[in-house]
Amino acid sequence: MKKSEIYFSIALDENKIPEAISWRATDAGEKIHFAKAINISLWDRDEAGTMKIDLWTKDMPVDEMKYFCVDTIGAMAQSIATATSDTVMAQKMRDLCKELMDHIEQDRLKNDKQ
Repeated sequence: MKKSEIYFSIALDENKIPEAISWRATDAGEKIHFAKAINISLWDRDEAGTMKIDLWTKDMPVDEMKYFCVDTIGAMAQSIATATSDTVMAQKMRDLCKELMDHIEQDRLKNDKQ
């Protein structure tokens, strides 16, 4: 059986707030990648529930965090379509992404006028 591992490293400041997030995967060589945020969800088979880790660096801008959340929902829509063929649920999630992007754009335009 082939085995692959993903490693995350989180550098914290004195207040335990993430300053840097890096990761590497054994299948991708030794290259270290950097991120401003991570969102990991695991389905615990024993508890039959979701375990989550959400971290973001203190230099992550609010607008990028909003885009990250919308992108995550969009990726989940594709996952549900691929894993279950539930096109209705996937489309509802994509519709939500569109609605959220409209909200973000309206908010951006409002803030540009101020």
